[in-house]
Amino acid sequence: MSTPGDPAQPEPEGCRGIMSAKEDAKWLQWVTHQFETIAGEDREINLQEFKTALNVKESFFAERFFALFDSDGSGTITLQELQEALTLLIHGNPMDKLKFLFQVYDVDGNGSIDADELRTVLQSCLLESAISLSEEKLDQLTLALFESADKDCSGDITFEELRDELQHFPGVMENLTISAAHWLKPPATKRHSPRPRPLTSAYWHNHRSQLLCLAAYTGLHVLLFALAASAHRALGISVMVAKGCGQCLNFDCSFIAVLMLRRCLTWLRATWLAQVLPLDRNIQFHQLMGYVVVGLSLVHTVAHVVNFVLQAQSESSPFQFWELLLTTRPGIGWVHGLASPTGVALLLLLLLMFACSSSCIRRSGHFEVFYWTHLSYLPMWLLLILHGPNFWKWLLVPGILFFLEKAVGLAVSRMAALSIVEVNLLPSKVTHLLIKRPPLFNYRPGDYLYLNIPTIARYEWHPFTISSAPEQKDTIWLHIRSEGQWTNRLYESFKASDPVDCDSKRLSRSLRMRRSQRRPQVSEMPPENHQLCNIKCYIDGPYGTPTRRIFASEHAVLIGAGIGITPFASILQSIMYRYQKRKHICPNCQHCWMEGIQDEDMKLHKVDFIWINRDQRSFEWFVSLLTKLEMDQAEEPQEGRFLELHMYMTSALGKNDMKAIGLQMALDLVAKKEKKDSITGLQTRTQPGRPDWSKVFQKVAAEKKGKVQVFFCGSPALAKVLRVHCEQFSFRFFQENF
Repeated sequence: MSTPGDPAQPEPEGCRGIMSAKEDAKWLQWVTHQFETIAGEDREINLQEFKTALNVKESFFAERFFALFDSDGSGTITLQELQEALTLLIHGNPMDKLKFLFQVYDVDGNGSIDADELRTVLQSCLLESAISLSEEKLDQLTLALFESADKDCSGDITFEELRDELQHFPGVMENLTISAAHWLKPPATKRHSPRPRPLTSAYWHNHRSQLLCLAAYTGLHVLLFALAASAHRALGISVMVAKGCGQCLNFDCSFIAVLMLRRCLTWLRATWLAQVLPLDRNIQFHQLMGYVVVGLSLVHTVAHVVNFVLQAQSESSPFQFWELLLTTRPGIGWVHGLASPTGVALLLLLLLMFACSSSCIRRSGHFEVFYWTHLSYLPMWLLLILHGPNFWKWLLVPGILFFLEKAVGLAVSRMAALSIVEVNLLPSKVTHLLIKRPPLFNYRPGDYLYLNIPTIARYEWHPFTISSAPEQKDTIWLHIRSEGQWTNRLYESFKASDPVDCDSKRLSRSLRMRRSQRRPQVSEMPPENHQLCNIKCYIDGPYGTPTRRIFASEHAVLIGAGIGITPFASILQSIMYRYQKRKHICPNCQHCWMEGIQDEDMKLHKVDFIWINRDQRSFEWFVSLLTKLEMDQAEEPQEGRFLELHMYMTSALGKNDMKAIGLQMALDLVAKKEKKDSITGLQTRTQPGRPDWSKVFQKVAAEKKGKVQVFFCGSPALAKVLRVHCEQFSFRFFQENF
């Protein structure tokens, strides 16, 4: 199944013919290999083997393709029969392919398609696309397409009528010219994400602050190393290297903590420094410094070991090598000769912390191992103070800031316990929490917080984006996807039974909450998935993210993949709240107009929101919110709307897949008639497959609504693809990080 993180790359228009020919040859080679692998000694395959060979998921299409490929009606297909049929499709003109499509739909083979046959086809299309619709909706889709195609009202669709109907869908007709290799695709091989080219002006435009900071960081290390090494040049090369690395480590081991001062970074985001410093890349710089610390520590240790070996071999030295390395007897160091023993302890602690920080540990259900070993920075700082005579000077300012922030965070988070007042269990194992908002909790759209629920894990704090708008005064919303040990425990605890701390007066408190909030429901959930409760929790935050820049943009493109919509849910609500504040209605004639002057907090002229989901049920997370946003703009013309929605469902077969052509035509007809999408219920039509990013960004650039900034939250693989496209169009790109 496709995922939002592996979007198909569009072919350049000028190379389509060449690319199709190459794909055809490769695909025929793949089919031949599949056939030879599966076929027995008789060199023929039956229906079941055919389904296995072509990876056709739904039996209806497998049976129809098999029946059409089995030209002699023997019940088996030879390699020659298969190649002849596929060659006709590959090299045939659009009319040949259209005839094949008609034969697939003509189940009884009588030369026409009746309503029941069409319903069977559309039902199979829905199964192929993992779309779930009611029987009544399926009947509606069938009748819409059938009545539109059956021009003479004869009760049957002829080939000519199907051909004429397809003329009303130019995109479908265009796809009939595409290679048949796109109709029955082999399993997709893993594609390598395109890499940005670092020497282009577009790359510099998007990465200049990071590159400048890296250059400054490298230059500082060269300077520190050179100064320390030159000061000890009389003691030999090994001591020079050890002292040079040690001076660099003084800086790194103290400054590495500054990069994780979330409160300070959030404050800096509100200043002009946010335009100069790469504050959004603080975690990446923290990881980079971690690698540098490990590398410098190893070189520092090896240099000292070499020096100890040389000293032990000297006739004038009264100490053996092991004494120099492990004991205090030689008196090396500024505190009772502790330099050598503390150095060994520091290296062991550092290597332990480094090993437990790997992604395989953090993301494999062992977050506690990462968390507790990372707390060894406290004994490491103590050992560093004992180890190096100058480290305390380097640590003084960063250490004071660090401990002040920790003290403030601990005081704020533990000042008073909050309560989870409501829980909704949403599709795809998403837990929607409503937490009573504390009086002084002021945040901006897109901010995140750290959550601690003692009943789940007493000492664990996890970051989650706030999905409610700041204008919502009573509660804080969190949408939590079950992807790790802690989040799975959270979901299962509510799914198994009512929480033990549930309030006995549910109905009364529910009425009070609903009257005070007057908020739209995220989605209508069954009673067993909706719980009112009073569970104790603690929060630490809020903390800023790159999405704070959205309101300073002129044309913002928000892209969310799956649960990556969470920060944008808050932002979209806040954007529309501010937008409605600028909207005025004449009390006499009901004429609407907008204030032309933007306020200082919001300079937006246009917002494009793109949401990519794998399956249909995932849209239920925020469909009510999106419906409300559409209703707020219902009176405005489509081309002049401030907010434009774009929905994509990657599990749905695209219009270039023959198995989905009929379904997509029917969905288009019903959407045009009802003014809403059959999959989500929104006015915005849900597009099958993945976005063609080149076309998406070309359209954005053509609108000329101002400087474009792209904000993304989702998988790292898709982020790489989007970053490359943004550089091609000179758009600024920002990615949500934790």
